[in-house]
Amino acid sequence: MQIGLHDTELSHFRKTKTFPNLALMKLSSYHKNKDDSVDWWSPEREFDLVYSSKVFTFSKENTELPPNTIKGGTGYDIQSKLPSDIDICFPDYSIYPACDYAVGFTTRGCISNCDFCIVPQKEGYIREYAKWQYIVRKDTNKLVLLDNNILASEFGIKQLEELSQSQYQIDLNQGMDITLVDEYICKLLKQINWIKYIRFSCDRIEQIPYFVRLNELIKKYGIPSTKIFIYLLVRDDLCEAEYRISNLYEINKNFSLYAQAEYKFDNSINNLSRHFSRYVYSRSYKKNKWLDYFSRYVEKKVS
Repeated sequence: MQIGLHDTELSHFRKTKTFPNLALMKLSSYHKNKDDSVDWWSPEREFDLVYSSKVFTFSKENTELPPNTIKGGTGYDIQSKLPSDIDICFPDYSIYPACDYAVGFTTRGCISNCDFCIVPQKEGYIREYAKWQYIVRKDTNKLVLLDNNILASEFGIKQLEELSQSQYQIDLNQGMDITLVDEYICKLLKQINWIKYIRFSCDRIEQIPYFVRLNELIKKYGIPSTKIFIYLLVRDDLCEAEYRISNLYEINKNFSLYAQAEYKFDNSINNLSRHFSRYVYSRSYKKNKWLDYFSRYVEKKVS
């Protein structure tokens, strides 16, 4: 059979999309194991079966896809999942030749039920998924984990403990739960060989005191503050978002802050939230209050 794969984000983001699609890599392995021919879909070619994966709801669909295309991913359907016999396949990294790291989950789900997050609906409560030894590649010592709340799982913490004693470089790219960081976890984070950053998220004002504690702990255990990366979800209340930004900046000016405007479940986005994200991305918060930045750079564009 001739199998065609379509990565919606690869088309939507064009040259800026760098992260591989895990589901498509597993589908490629599954079909190659059956001696099928696998290639990227294009409208100029004929395929017996076409798969399209869509991670984000806002990514534009390709209207040229065949009507019988098998579509999956959160962007198409929040409940979509790979069949178990495909999900257990080791990813075929050859379809993303620029990817020089392994990627996967050790846990799925989360203990929290945040109203802005799809994980509880999509994956449910946190559970074991795979040992790290089944995720790593033989041709690289880099591993990117996608776990949504690895510190909320004893199994997840055990994977980090074992990885801290390995030769692998790690990234936890979803951002860890700051409320679960205590002295033991901080010592563990110190022992891990991070690819670049130690990532957390600060989506609510109530989390700020935990970053005060984190700042004290990293000083105690010798973790450079420049390694701390913090995601911030920006919702409609921009004063609240600025409060989080300014407080985190005051806690430690070396923290890397990244603001992401919220896409709502109906796929809408507050345009001011997008401008606020640019305000953070440009590091303007270090010199200007949001309202000053708004009046100088934004107001004329939105009026």
